[in-house]
Amino acid sequence: QVRLVESGGGLVQPGGSLRLSCDPSGRSISSSAMGWFRQAPGKERDIVAAIDWSGQKTQYADSVKGRFTISRDNTMLKNMVYLQMDNLIPEDTAMYYCSRITYDDLRPFGAWGQGTQVTVSS
Repeated sequence: QVRLVESGGGLVQPGGSLRLSCDPSGRSISSSAMGWFRQAPGKERDIVAAIDWSGQKTQYADSVKGRFTISRDNTMLKNMVYLQMDNLIPEDTAMYYCSRITYDDLRPFGAWGQGTQVTVSS
């Protein structure tokens, strides 16, 4: 069982940046496509970015295109997935989660982590 641990969230002013990290806690995710999801209070959990196992293909929700960048490091030393978030807006406020996904249909599988809270406010 892969246990994913998200970190890097916080309070940031509009226009600011944050970099989220997804740590599989020592287990390998190098063969898995990965996605970042977010859930605001009272709303469904939606995917915002996806990356295939190799890191060569990415997809983004329209709401974050041009502002968010998903990347991964598949080396044995790191084995991490990241979400660089720039030019943040209040509508980006949510709990953010990473998950293994099937890249073709962006469906998550496996257990969810605890998430990391992102709050964009002045």
